[in-house]
Amino acid sequence: MELTILGSGTAVPSLRRGAPGYLLRVGGDTLVFEAGSGTMTRLLAAGVEHRQVSHIFCSHNHLDHSGELPAWLFAARIPASARTTPLTIGGSAGFTTMLASLRETYGHWLDAATYPLSIVTLKAGATLSGDGWKLEAFPVSHIESSLAYRVTDSSGNVFAYTGDSGPCDSLVDLARDADLLLIEASSPDGMKIEGHLTPSEAGRIAQEAGARKVVLTHFYPACDAADMLGQLRRVFDGGALLAEDGMKVTV
Repeated sequence: MELTILGSGTAVPSLRRGAPGYLLRVGGDTLVFEAGSGTMTRLLAAGVEHRQVSHIFCSHNHLDHSGELPAWLFAARIPASARTTPLTIGGSAGFTTMLASLRETYGHWLDAATYPLSIVTLKAGATLSGDGWKLEAFPVSHIESSLAYRVTDSSGNVFAYTGDSGPCDSLVDLARDADLLLIEASSPDGMKIEGHLTPSEAGRIAQEAGARKVVLTHFYPACDAADMLGQLRRVFDGGALLAEDGMKVTV
């Protein structure tokens, strides 16, 4: 598996960090986690067209994680960029309800005119399989519609992604023995935001879970002036990186 960071930021506009978006190449498929604004353009920068993505999974329905979906579906039916291969979009019941409401707003312009589209409603404990991989969904502590995802490939390698969450036991289950844990740390220690993690909180989760490598992401502007890795490493002794847009990491 290979992870590419498309956007390591938040809803706050930044020249350094785009809204959340993560590309995971696994088996014969191309997965995208989150569809924040600008995700399709950053995919192009990574050498991938939007119509080459086989699956999109959103952790919840906040705009910085899902706001580009209407544009994505619209682009998929435009003759100059129309897709013909199947697309699967997955998320919680709250997320798929939001997605259905977009159809009411934008009408048939979001319909899949040239390709098979599957909308999959996931709940905690649900699984989904693809070409050489299996995904599991976990509940997290953010908003009602929030899920985290764990992907295992055919060789047994594990990628875990937290989405947005405050500390909770299910994050440890999600990250158990993960080869790569992509975990949010929205603010430095001492600047806690409710429903999110700090580096030390992320580190304690990773340490308890036995994760082998951690990539911190989802940074608000204050994070860029703080020693986020130093705060993490006080409590976590595995490999660690700070996400940067365009970064590639092998799982």
